[in-house]
Amino acid sequence: MSEQAGLGPRRLAWMAVTETLKRRVPLDDVMEELSRAENLSARDEALARAIAIVTFRRLGTLGHALRERLNKPPKDERLMHLLAIGAAQILFLDVPDHAAVDSAVELAQGDPKLHHAGGFINAVLRRVAREREQILAENDPWLDTPTWLEERWITQYGEPLATRIAEAHRSLASVDLTVKGEPEAWAERLGGVLLPTGSIRLKERTAIRELPGFEDGEWWVQDAAAALPARLLQAKPGEHIADLCAAPGGKTAQLAAAGAEVLAVDRSAKRLERLEENLARLKLKAETRALDAEKLDAEPFDAILLDAPCSATGTIRRHPDVAWTKSEEDIRKLSGLQARLLDKAATLLKPGGRLVYCTCSLEAEEGERQAEAFLARHPAFTRKPITSDEIGGLTECITPQGDLRTLPSQLAVTEHDRSGLDGFFVARFVHKGSSTG
Repeated sequence: MSEQAGLGPRRLAWMAVTETLKRRVPLDDVMEELSRAENLSARDEALARAIAIVTFRRLGTLGHALRERLNKPPKDERLMHLLAIGAAQILFLDVPDHAAVDSAVELAQGDPKLHHAGGFINAVLRRVAREREQILAENDPWLDTPTWLEERWITQYGEPLATRIAEAHRSLASVDLTVKGEPEAWAERLGGVLLPTGSIRLKERTAIRELPGFEDGEWWVQDAAAALPARLLQAKPGEHIADLCAAPGGKTAQLAAAGAEVLAVDRSAKRLERLEENLARLKLKAETRALDAEKLDAEPFDAILLDAPCSATGTIRRHPDVAWTKSEEDIRKLSGLQARLLDKAATLLKPGGRLVYCTCSLEAEEGERQAEAFLARHPAFTRKPITSDEIGGLTECITPQGDLRTLPSQLAVTEHDRSGLDGFFVARFVHKGSSTG
């Protein structure tokens, strides 16, 4: 007997939310693992991903709404996760209420440990549907941010700006493209908006592979903020440049497109394979090396781009699971790794060489403090301040020290609802020794 239509993607979303929270690993990795076993169509996989992402984006709101409507929250976390994905569909997705409720009931009835909970799930989710307007009216933006992040951001940015960051995280992330050339023409052809930074922002969400120029390798998907570090390196044709921690390869592509001879280093051979596939589509070339960047032994480079592993709290708009799977301990460990990678990069530069350090983090330990500590440890280096004309006039993104700090609440676009930037920190350093030419 065939199962109810739409059950497969909802089962996948439920399993993905449960496994992501249990293992504290990225949702994307869990979805990739689980989707192989489910054998769903591309459309059903997209539905599963949409349900899982909105569940994480509004996890605090969902938990609050469910707890308010339960006499006693169930001890089984999987049951709470099933209620959460059901409520997410009712409150935040264009899904008929009955489809969300009936599928959750059927999933429970097919589960050996939850088969008895069908009536309970039915009652709770129907109440959520009835009280939808009341739930959505409780519009506290901090509901969807873990307390430890709320406290950090208020301390670092002040309450008004921190609140705008939290609000931005509740919105759908934009889709931005980096083009090889002719950005104005491609923006018009793709029906996008040319941002002041040079990226193209799509107005509508669509199948990326079906857009003009994809098969011909004319552009690639890359958040507007993520495109800035490689531009700030100012790569020149023929320069020998290292891209450390390079996968998935958007920055490598930018450097190669500028005519540089690029060595792309990443410790993950699997991620490097994807980088190589992306470069092949884009008809760009770079040498790749599967290696821990701390162990790289190479001739000195003209320039180095270090996009260091970090907590990724700047990508919560795009990857909302980050807020619920990372901890302050992760930030402590990763900041130590970042310092070691910076020290290594300092040994690999020619005199006069340039080093751009960046992280997709909102945390000072992975950004501003890291830059100051590097300069204190390495007196042979000096900061090369970033200027507003290099980033499309976005003066508000430049720190008093001359570094770049982008925030999810910045770059509001009035023409459509795809505003914001990933949160990035970028610092640019120069080796003070005279260049060898």
